[in-house]
Amino acid sequence: MRAEIKPGALRGVISAPPSKSMAHRMLICAALAEGESLVRPIELSEDILATMDGLRALGAGIEQDGDGLRVKGCRPAEAESGVIPCRESGSTLRFLLPLCLLGGREMTLTGSGRLLDRPLDVYETLCAERGFLLERTGEAIRVRGKLVPGEYTVRGDLSSQFLTGLLYALSLLDGRSEIRILPPIESEPYLEMTLEALAEAGVPAERSERERLVIPGGRRFRTGEKTVEGDWSNAAFFEALGQAGNDIRITGLREDSLQGDKVCREYFRRIREGGACVDVTDCPDLAPVLMAFAAMCGGARLEGTRRLRFKESDRGQAMAEELAKFGTPVTIGENSIEVGGGLEAPAEILQGHNDHRIVMSLAVLCSRTGGTIEDAGAVRKSFPGFWDAMRALGAAVNIE
Repeated sequence: MRAEIKPGALRGVISAPPSKSMAHRMLICAALAEGESLVRPIELSEDILATMDGLRALGAGIEQDGDGLRVKGCRPAEAESGVIPCRESGSTLRFLLPLCLLGGREMTLTGSGRLLDRPLDVYETLCAERGFLLERTGEAIRVRGKLVPGEYTVRGDLSSQFLTGLLYALSLLDGRSEIRILPPIESEPYLEMTLEALAEAGVPAERSERERLVIPGGRRFRTGEKTVEGDWSNAAFFEALGQAGNDIRITGLREDSLQGDKVCREYFRRIREGGACVDVTDCPDLAPVLMAFAAMCGGARLEGTRRLRFKESDRGQAMAEELAKFGTPVTIGENSIEVGGGLEAPAEILQGHNDHRIVMSLAVLCSRTGGTIEDAGAVRKSFPGFWDAMRALGAAVNIE
């Protein structure tokens, strides 16, 4: 899919889509409860469809109900299917893998794109220490083992998704467990979102210390109607357009949200004022749009960028390649990125790198300069309604 965008001013009110990150968490909590729950609203992005596929494979029943999903709970330890399809969703893979280690039988997790190349160090270490199987093949990941209550030591510098996955699995066990986190802890707001979702589901984990989580065990996930808050991550693209001079108002966002990407509003303001240095350690998904916005505003420095190379694309390098087509210089360091000033209309076709956040960041730039983006359909991974939302704001977008 190719998107051709003509430059022009944008105006209007847009409602933030439901949070993909919180939807993942609420759907899993609903699937682990005994009974039926309604989770709404839900944006049926590719990543959410992946989690739905995975939960169904574990035995959950999931049906669409209006703008939400009706979920009938399951017992992962008794799953009949041995294959968990994860599509290209890192969240799905890392959240569900520990649930595959509850029954003691071999399970296979499949994926596409770069998914199976993404780091699984925490789980590989855990399985090796306990004599479990975790084997990567070219097309799948095979696991076998049976988690028991106890103490687990986990690195915090790779991704909070590993902690989330363990919290779900250990919460299903009857005994008390403890997770000790080796600092530093990256993407910590996402861990807080998981703890919020667990507490709402009736299985709270205690965090008396920053590096210590206690899972009481012996409790059961609670059914109910769950409301998914607005998504600061996807709203960030429209926030960038607004702070770049367009008359845009965004509704449906919680100002008290735990989402780390809520910081986008402050970061855009600082970059707009000039000479900013912003840290994306806890909000790596913002990096592409922050780089795009920096190019529009004379430059900025991003720190905490080392994990960008392990996303759907090597996001720092991908944005550097595309910004070069706008005449914007980028310097990539080990854990930092410098974006220079200068922005001109690109003479070449822009590449989306099969990465939704790269595509949407380039769209922000093209709204000012014009341009054509290849692989524009990648937005389906997190925000299938993105191009419709751009048109609703007055963007001249032609999709081929």
